[in-house]
Amino acid sequence: MANYIHVPACAPAVPKLDITVDDKDISAGAMKLIKELRPSWNPSEVKMKLFTDGITNKLIGCYVGEGMEDVVLVRIYGNKTELFVDRKNEVKSFRVLHAHNCAPPLYCTFNNGLCYEFMHGSALDPEDIRQPELFRLIARQLAKFHAIHAHNGWVPKSNLWMKMEKYFSLAPTEFEDKAVNHRFLKEVPSSQELQHEMAWMKECLSGLGSPVVFCHNDLLCKNIIFNEKGNVKFIDYEYAGYNYQGFDIGNHFNEFAGINEVDYSRYPSKELQMQWLKAYLESYKEYKGQGSQVSEEEVEVLYVQVNRFALASHFFWGLWALIQAKYSTINFDFLGYAIVRFNQYIKMKPEVTALNFP
Repeated sequence: MANYIHVPACAPAVPKLDITVDDKDISAGAMKLIKELRPSWNPSEVKMKLFTDGITNKLIGCYVGEGMEDVVLVRIYGNKTELFVDRKNEVKSFRVLHAHNCAPPLYCTFNNGLCYEFMHGSALDPEDIRQPELFRLIARQLAKFHAIHAHNGWVPKSNLWMKMEKYFSLAPTEFEDKAVNHRFLKEVPSSQELQHEMAWMKECLSGLGSPVVFCHNDLLCKNIIFNEKGNVKFIDYEYAGYNYQGFDIGNHFNEFAGINEVDYSRYPSKELQMQWLKAYLESYKEYKGQGSQVSEEEVEVLYVQVNRFALASHFFWGLWALIQAKYSTINFDFLGYAIVRFNQYIKMKPEVTALNFP
């Protein structure tokens, strides 16, 4: 969803280190980075913790001592992810978010990744994000993201459709493995069907009046951190940028289903959504300096926009998963995930197109 991102003057420049980390020997490469970033640390005392819940990149935390007070995260980009992630845009987004107290400091970039400060807390799961005390915090934090640049007096454009077209052009049309190819041809909609749906979405969703705001665009459970101060923070800004407000929220609602064992019966009910959206709109207006009074009609309008844009989220990540199925070296059933997302798109389409604005 790349668009020209305004990086504020107060955002510090990020050094680029000419180091490449071998993803088969992460610790050796991580040590080279630590020598540059933390020269005072004794190399023999550096401890490393591998984080395993990512399905795109590899992540390792480096620290000394027992308290894990200062942890440098080293993230190694996944194979061929540069095809669908704009890395320059990611660094700009990181800097913008840090300047607005929405992201930790970014220490450096290197040839195939970046290093930044570890954010302490617990990643949430699908049960957590349904709890009212937590979903209100999540709604407020997302409103804070969306209000960034709200006072600049200019209206950014969303590149959602251009990005989707790019993903479509990168998606494989066949797989070498016969069994995989048979599954692909049998269970994934044809190129013609996918193109037809993209054209339909572009026409129908672009006219919904959803504002274009600064979005996270990948708000799944593991990207939401709850800390001991009782705050939530978002991590991983690979897909951050300007996009439709309805997409970002609809995408988050889709993530109520989880990733490893996707279950769309967990998609939030209308009652839960209305509470979530009211909390969000109150915070969004507050951050924009417009008070915090929200009418029932405003919540209903956002409800329709969000549920229709949830279709685009299914489609977007369906195409993304097809590309990953071809290129990723991470052990995850990306093809199966693509099939699940396209199936849910097909199932949801008549339900959400039947929704009426108040």
